Amino acid sequence: MTVRIAIVGAGIMGADHARIVAEELPGATLQVVCDASPERARTVAQEHGAGDVTTDPVATIKRGDVDAVVIASPDDTHAPLSLAAIEAGKPVLCEKPLSQDANECLHVIEAEVARGRRFVQLGFMRRFDPSYRDLKAILDDGSLGRAIMMHNFHRNVEVPANFTGQMAVTNSAPHEFDVARFVLSTDYKAISVFQPSVVDTTKTGAPVFMVLETDKGQLVNIEINNNAAYGYDVRGELVGEKGSVLLNAPVYTRRNDQLMAYERYAPDWRPRFAEAYRLQDKAFLEFVRSGVFTTVAADAWDGYCAARVAEAGIEALATGARVGITMDARPDLYRRPKLP
Repeated sequence: MTVRIAIVGAGIMGADHARIVAEELPGATLQVVCDASPERARTVAQEHGAGDVTTDPVATIKRGDVDAVVIASPDDTHAPLSLAAIEAGKPVLCEKPLSQDANECLHVIEAEVARGRRFVQLGFMRRFDPSYRDLKAILDDGSLGRAIMMHNFHRNVEVPANFTGQMAVTNSAPHEFDVARFVLSTDYKAISVFQPSVVDTTKTGAPVFMVLETDKGQLVNIEINNNAAYGYDVRGELVGEKGSVLLNAPVYTRRNDQLMAYERYAPDWRPRFAEAYRLQDKAFLEFVRSGVFTTVAADAWDGYCAARVAEAGIEALATGARVGITMDARPDLYRRPKLP
């Protein structure tokens, strides 16, 4: 049967999800596009052949002709709309973060536990990126020995004028928090956060450098530099006892001219992670059809973990101290078998 999907939020990410549903997912129908701006919703709906346009997200979720929902609306709506989807008994693919408030994430978890199943697949799409998946497979096959460290950096061209050092921790870093935790199959026990003294740390988008300690004794470092100027650039290296693995970004061309050979950087994250988004949305469609949550995807518990790490990171940034990270007990619903 065709799965009828509603997109809530018709901004950059909502439009991308609408395109993937309409063009890349056989067996899925783009049923509704919902946005606070009817003009924006109508534009996305017309571009991708949606059946209807609305402005009320909760009413959209409750519609009888909607089987599943993609939430790409502003961050502060993610948890409330996920709760509405759970109440309606409909699977939801929710862009990260589930919430920046760990306690609000727990409300979503409590709602799923009460229903006895998971409804929320969280949009930590890097888990589906072929480079990260390959890195994890190499670690899991034992050829690297035990993991010792993981290095990560995340650079953007520039950020809006209101983007603070705190937002680097709460908005940018959660992708790294989650994917390192996923690759290493671990949790974190402490975080330290630094900013270089050679820059004005009150300046918009000043760099942030984090060191996380895992419960297996590994170190994970994360650089967030949101005003790197030269392009969008995400890299990583996993260091094991017997070697290391570097992530490669997909690069299709190399240019030669004016006595130079070079590769161009993308202006934002979408070209770098296009395949990850496609594979993530495909996994969501299979989840909707089968009711079986994929072992790769992030769930509400993973959203809670990322929020707790970010909260500890904000405290570490403010105090300059190493801050311990504590988690609530993981409900049995979120205990998954070891990934292959």
